[in-house]
Amino acid sequence: MEKIFCLIFVVFSLQLNAQKLTKFSVHIDEERIDAPVSLSLDGLNYNTDEGKLTLYEVTPGGEKLIASQLEPGHSAKLWFFLKGESKKGSSREFILKQEDKAINAESQVLVKRNQKDLSLLQNDKPILNYRFETTFPPEGVNPLFKRSGFIHPLWSPGGEVLSRIQPPDHYHHYGIWGPWTKTHIGDREVDFWNLAKGQGTVKFAGFLSESEGEIFSGFQALQQHIDFGGHGPDQVAMNEILDVRVWNISDDIRVIDYTTTLNSPLENGIMLDAYRYGGGIGFRATEKWHKDNCTVLTSDGKTRADADGSYARWCIVEGESETEEGRSGILFLSHPSNRMHPEPMRVWPLDANGGRGDMYFEFVPIRHDDWKLNSNQNYTLKYRMVVFDGKMDSETAEMYWNSFATVPQVTIDE
Repeated sequence: MEKIFCLIFVVFSLQLNAQKLTKFSVHIDEERIDAPVSLSLDGLNYNTDEGKLTLYEVTPGGEKLIASQLEPGHSAKLWFFLKGESKKGSSREFILKQEDKAINAESQVLVKRNQKDLSLLQNDKPILNYRFETTFPPEGVNPLFKRSGFIHPLWSPGGEVLSRIQPPDHYHHYGIWGPWTKTHIGDREVDFWNLAKGQGTVKFAGFLSESEGEIFSGFQALQQHIDFGGHGPDQVAMNEILDVRVWNISDDIRVIDYTTTLNSPLENGIMLDAYRYGGGIGFRATEKWHKDNCTVLTSDGKTRADADGSYARWCIVEGESETEEGRSGILFLSHPSNRMHPEPMRVWPLDANGGRGDMYFEFVPIRHDDWKLNSNQNYTLKYRMVVFDGKMDSETAEMYWNSFATVPQVTIDE
């Protein structure tokens, strides 16, 4: 009898220590899958000593504690997932509390750094490396091809390396990266892409932040686009903040946000000329992929045969791999806020590289039109990569795009 009384007392004490901040509903306007969602904390007195923020989903079986993560800032947010598929027209209810209670995450994304790479890992399995140390080309190759500030390797969930750097046909290709090709500073052309021209380059300049949490982990890095041809010393033509965020959804799929913000300190800014390459997000695929084992599918139903130069909201690039599924790939998503969205693409045709058909993909916001960046103004491009093993169909890609492109309506119930 004394033990039962103690148990009741402990439960009652925990209930007293839990303070409900709000109850809210998330209304699903489009089909979604594994969607990150945020609740604005404006107007909520959450910054107290009453305990940490804990989130519960209201289910038929009662309140279920779920993982969440606070993102502080000018307008603080609480992030969480709508795991699995969420059907159009449905809604899900949640309760936010403050209490001394912890949740053990099913998996965790960690940030680790050594002398040359910042790595993101999930349960000790590598996701990607960001190379911040200058990487030189092979011995005997023009040292102008050196570069820092790029993602490689990018691994699939099953451990397949999907990216490639410094291929002999294009030593200036660096995994996942986004330099600008044809630009003008005044009447002078500067190429930050074709490094052998000696006109410019892009280099890592420092980490601005690193973060780990139950919902997302990642980093922000400053990258500088350096102009070699100005009067006097080399000058910074553009400062770029690269924000990479990995969402901790599951071990079976990787969801990675790649956000780039450009700002030119030049008095008259810089012109990004229309060209088939430049900026956005570029991807040089593994040397294993070629015309006979690699496919492309866009949101408009185009393939490798006709995707180049067309516009798309999303594009699936996949090919053979040594994983159990025998195939791996990346779904590239362009955000509706991006310039020229749906966004033009560069997709190497089937006869690329002497007929071998190697794989290169890029979202190119200046493919068909020039883009003037005015001095000291911020310009942001947002992309998401969904990295998978096996195959992905258009219906699944569309749900992932909905999860990235639009924010479901959140209604405060009380």
